[in-house]
Amino acid sequence: MLRLAPLTFKRSMITAQAVVYQNHGPPKDVLFTQKFTIDDDNLSADQIVVKTIASPVNPSDINQIQGVYPSKPEKTLQFGTKEPAAPCGNEGLFEVLKVGSNVKNFQPGDWVIPAQVNFGTWRTHALATEDDFIKLKKGLTVNQGATISVNPPTAYLMLTHYVKLTPAKDWYVQNGGTSAVGRYASQIGKLLGFNSISVVRDQHESTSTIGELEELGATKVITEKQNLDREVSAQLKQQVKDTQGQVKLALNCVGGASSQGIARKLDRDGLMLTYGGMSMKPVTIPTSLFIFKNITTAGFWVTELLKNDPELKVKVLDQIQDWYVDGKLKDYPSKVLNVGQDKLEDLHKTYLEGTEGSGGKYLVEYK
Repeated sequence: MLRLAPLTFKRSMITAQAVVYQNHGPPKDVLFTQKFTIDDDNLSADQIVVKTIASPVNPSDINQIQGVYPSKPEKTLQFGTKEPAAPCGNEGLFEVLKVGSNVKNFQPGDWVIPAQVNFGTWRTHALATEDDFIKLKKGLTVNQGATISVNPPTAYLMLTHYVKLTPAKDWYVQNGGTSAVGRYASQIGKLLGFNSISVVRDQHESTSTIGELEELGATKVITEKQNLDREVSAQLKQQVKDTQGQVKLALNCVGGASSQGIARKLDRDGLMLTYGGMSMKPVTIPTSLFIFKNITTAGFWVTELLKNDPELKVKVLDQIQDWYVDGKLKDYPSKVLNVGQDKLEDLHKTYLEGTEGSGGKYLVEYK
C-alpha cells in the first residue's frame, strides 16, 4: 500500500519595507530600503499589526536623519540589518490589520497614529503594542489623519496652554502667517474668539493671500515691512484699544528683525513663544521691552510638552478631530507622492523626493 507523505504548508508572513539609516548625513547619502517580515499569525496578547496609509515628510524628519535634531529614534536590529539602523518618520496614519487576544480598544479597520514620536512611519507595515497607538475618530481625510500630530497641536497649545486670552477682547500676534502652523493658528484663534495680527513676507502682499488668511480667521494681516513701521504699529494699537483688550501673546517662527517687530506689539506682561527660526537669525529683543513692559520670552517644542503629558495630547487631538469632522477646521494641503507595489523595493527613493522637494509639505500615500 502506497503511503502519502503528510501535507505541509509553508506559513506566509507579511513582507514589509522600511526606510532606515545607519549613519547620519544627507538623506540622499544615508537612506536605504530594508525588507523585513512580520509574523502576523503569532501575535502576543497585546500586539497589533498595522499597514501604513500615508506618512508625511517633515523638516524634523530630515533633521533627525542629518543628526542635528535633539530627539532621535534608537538604532536597532529589529529590521534585519547587519548593523543597527534607525527608522525614519514621526507622523503617519495606519490601518489596523490584526490585533492580539487581549486588545480591546482597537479592531481591524481602525485608523491609528503613533502615540509617541520616533516610531518610524516611513514603512509599509508595523508590529507594535496597543500602547503605541492612538485611535482616530471616523470622518477624517487621509491628509488630516496623517498630519494631525504636529502642526495643529502646536498652534492650539501655543494659543491656550500658557496665556489666558479673553475672547472678543484680547489679541495675539504671529509671524509666518502663511505657514502651516500660522494658518492653523488663524483658524483656531477665530474658533476660540481671539483677535489676531498675522505677519506675512513682503512678497505675499497680494490681495488674494491677505484675503485668504482673513477668511481663515486672521483679524489683521500685515507684511514684514509693515511689521517694522511705526505708523502701522500705532494704527494697530488703536485697533486693539477699540476691543478693550490687550496683545498678550506673540508666536515667533522667524527670528531676526521680524521677532523684534512682533515683540514690540506686546502689551505689558506679554509672552513671546518661539517655535521656529526660518530666517536663521537669532531672536534679539530690545532691553527696554524687558524693563518697561516686563515681557517674557520662551521656547516652545510640542514634542517635549506632549511627551511628558500624554493625557493632554489625547485631549488636544480630540478637539482637533471634532473641528475637522464638523468642517470648522481646514487642514494644510500636502503634495502627494503615491507609492504602488512597483515602488516598494526602493521605497526610500519616494521619500527622497519629499526631502528634496520644495514649495510645500509632501505626503507619501500608499495605494
